[in-house]
Amino acid sequence: MIQYSIKDLEQLTGIKAHTIRIWEKRYQLIEPERTSTNIRYYSDNDLKRLLNVSILNRNGFKISTIVTMNNDEINEHILEISETSNDSDNQIEQLIVAMIELDEQRFERVLSTSVIKLGFDDTVIKVLYPFFEKIGLLWQIGTIIPAQEHFVSNLIRQKLIIAIDGQSGNAKTSAYTFLMFLPSNEWHELGLLFYSYLIKKSGYKVIYLGQSVPFEDLMEVSRKQKIDYLFTSITTPLTQKKYADYIHQLSSVFSSQTIYITGYQTHEYNIELPSNVKIATNPNEFSDEIKLNAISKVN
Repeated sequence: MIQYSIKDLEQLTGIKAHTIRIWEKRYQLIEPERTSTNIRYYSDNDLKRLLNVSILNRNGFKISTIVTMNNDEINEHILEISETSNDSDNQIEQLIVAMIELDEQRFERVLSTSVIKLGFDDTVIKVLYPFFEKIGLLWQIGTIIPAQEHFVSNLIRQKLIIAIDGQSGNAKTSAYTFLMFLPSNEWHELGLLFYSYLIKKSGYKVIYLGQSVPFEDLMEVSRKQKIDYLFTSITTPLTQKKYADYIHQLSSVFSSQTIYITGYQTHEYNIELPSNVKIATNPNEFSDEIKLNAISKVN
């Protein structure tokens, strides 16, 4: 059975651990169990309940009212909120619940509603990307099973590939080129696909190599094609030394290119970066930056 600490719940729901404890004691909102060594832990059901409570509470329902509702009433109110609210946090939390339950119909409904309200671009930037950052957290703490990750990855991947294909022909002949790839033994591709969509939409050419690309292959591609930018994502845990060594190797071999890096490990380690390496921490800011470059450089 998957087990969450109270800190995990805080990170995933945005509800402070202190508040969770108060709700737990005063309203018996959730009921933690204990390990054989007396350490408290929480279940999938506790996480789902807190996510639902978070949505209702943020949309004006008092906690004292929420605790009197049964599951059907909670789900009914959440459905109403999803149809009327533009709050991306609501959508993100509903996607997490749908993932935990492997509920494809709910996942598709939440996603489609978001696209209708926000448009595809804002859904990618404001809903999908933050959602997958939280999924990365779940994966890091070992509280997501492979089936759940594959479930959401495949649903989102299908939509992103369709959107990326829709940008074919968007780049001009003289456009600069991004080489996009994941390092060897890195398989978490969705972040790379998110950014590939933004880059192609901004008018750049993209050479997309995908998952687990050996370093030698990057060098071979650069010998055959003129590469202006590199973009990679690092999510799989590495030691700080291995992380720093890889970045410096990229910087040294591709010294005349700008290199963008995103992924969970960029938050984990605060190392001094070479001058040609940038961390892409925010899709909105990154999108604005490359649009400016496209206007001034791409003819």
